[in-house]
Amino acid sequence: MDNRSREVEDLTAETLDPNFWNDPKRAETIQRKIGMSNNWLADYRKIAREVDDLEGMFEFQKEGLATEEEVHAQYLRTTETLADAEFRSTLNQKEDAMNAVLTINAGAGGTEACDWSAMLLRMYKMWAEKDGFKVVELFEQDGDAAGIKSASIEIRGDYAYGWLKGENGVHRLVRISPFNAQGKRQTSFSSVFVYPLVEDDDINIVIKPDDIEMDVFRASGAGGQHVNRTNSAVRLRHLPTGIAVECQADRSQHRNRDTAMTMLKSRLYELEMRKRQAEKDKVESGKSKIEWGSQIRSYVLDDRWVKDLRSGYKVHNPDAVLNGDLDPFLKAYLMWERNPTGEVVEDED
Repeated sequence: MDNRSREVEDLTAETLDPNFWNDPKRAETIQRKIGMSNNWLADYRKIAREVDDLEGMFEFQKEGLATEEEVHAQYLRTTETLADAEFRSTLNQKEDAMNAVLTINAGAGGTEACDWSAMLLRMYKMWAEKDGFKVVELFEQDGDAAGIKSASIEIRGDYAYGWLKGENGVHRLVRISPFNAQGKRQTSFSSVFVYPLVEDDDINIVIKPDDIEMDVFRASGAGGQHVNRTNSAVRLRHLPTGIAVECQADRSQHRNRDTAMTMLKSRLYELEMRKRQAEKDKVESGKSKIEWGSQIRSYVLDDRWVKDLRSGYKVHNPDAVLNGDLDPFLKAYLMWERNPTGEVVEDED
């Protein structure tokens, strides 16, 4: 907290410079850092007040000035505040505070998988809106008969990537198929990939022009006649790694290329993060780790349950989950990641 207080003081001093807003992008970054540090300081002060109140209430109870029920109620408030702060303290990496790009790709299964991908896209959009994040649609490719083959969205807001970083992997849906006249049970798969959207101030990644292959094409999905009759969508491929990104968020091909370049830099940053984590896992050989692209969650609609296969967290209301009620799963994963041998949790409601 002392370090955060000093950081706020130093950054606030910078905002007093008459030339502070000459670089709006840098100014906004500084103000965002000040805001996030102030939020942590406020949380710390709130916890300290709750603990003081609990100690005071306990003393009152011993003197007969408060009831045991009042002490217990204050205890519950204090532990709830502390648990919330403990959870958010898991978001302690630099990239956790960044915006996130989330990409969904339909697996094998044709129409079923495409429909499942569209359901996942809706779920993440509803979660973001409920939690106060802003959603920007970057790219969408429709399925042949229904749903989507792939889509990318940017989720903007404090700690967007930190919240969503555990969603990487394969999501499995089991249901009675609405596309099968015989009403058979169908299993569908879609993959979700999340990476932090980094700003130029956050990283220094140099991409050689010769290493990039660019394609332009007509946008698909919503956007009006202009979008569909002009080659405004952009696809960039990084030849050394094979990483490809696509953007059709804007009518301007130039702006779509700029956004795609930011996405590509972010993917390369994420790739470097993975390499470093792999090296760390070699050192910490006893620590459980996530395999990228592995199955992480099952959604079984006819039996009415959704279960995360890592944390073990399970609920029996899949409709709520698909309507964006993801916070319990996201929290359970982040707490499990901190302590992979912890107790499995389940919500019986």
